[in-house]
Amino acid sequence: MDFLTSSTHLHITTWFVGIILFLIAAIKPNKGLQMALRLFYILIIITGGALFIEAMDYGQGLNYGIKLLLGILVIGMMEMVLVRKAKDKPTTIFWVLFAVFLFLTLFFGFKLPMGMNFLA
Repeated sequence: MDFLTSSTHLHITTWFVGIILFLIAAIKPNKGLQMALRLFYILIIITGGALFIEAMDYGQGLNYGIKLLLGILVIGMMEMVLVRKAKDKPTTIFWVLFAVFLFLTLFFGFKLPMGMNFLA
């Protein structure tokens, strides 16, 4: 299982593809696309969980725990947007929460020691 924790590339790839699928599914709803997106939710959680366990060696468990919680909230808001849109209910608040949680998750992800430093 070293391929899950040797670098963050697999996790970044899964959430990047997941966000692209989400945006496509939000524009043009499709049951098959939503099922593929749910598969990517599972992959994101598995790779993120493996990185979370690996991150306990860095001594910043609370920060990584907060990032894990924010990541799950992002996935929750993605699903809420799609489900409420399918039921023709307002989705504005969930779009806002999705954007806020996504920003915070990315901020924590790139700020923590396992993240990438773009300014170096």
